[in-house]
Amino acid sequence: MAEAFREKAATVIYVRVDLADMVPLIVDVSHFDPQATPIPTIASELVPDAGFKDGDLLITKRHWGAFGQTELEAALKQRGVETIVLAGIATNFGVESTARQATSLGFQVVIAEDACSSIGPAAHKFAMETIFPLIARVRKSQEIVDALN
Repeated sequence: MAEAFREKAATVIYVRVDLADMVPLIVDVSHFDPQATPIPTIASELVPDAGFKDGDLLITKRHWGAFGQTELEAALKQRGVETIVLAGIATNFGVESTARQATSLGFQVVIAEDACSSIGPAAHKFAMETIFPLIARVRKSQEIVDALN
């Protein structure tokens, strides 16, 4: 999908999470053990197989959603983007948080169903069939690529 978007001169954005500098929250179940060995910075880097290329935008987030405390909204608005296509890990955490934030900011959202993964098939299915149709269009990657043409 990224290559198809690049061919159309559309903005391609990769989002990584800074696991070593997550937003601290007071929660019932912590994500991290305070006694654990610190997470190495390499854990937050994109692997070469992810396909990041010169000209793509890289956003570093510190929590589930890609808009919170990042430059993503400003970067999209500066480029005149009105619709975003989301793919990623994990469907019902990062992808869902980002989709909810995007809709609340006025963006139209398309979810690439087969380019998302989750902690299990039931969680993925629930988000795709119950949550996302209320806030986005859910499509297969090929349908999205075809729509670009």
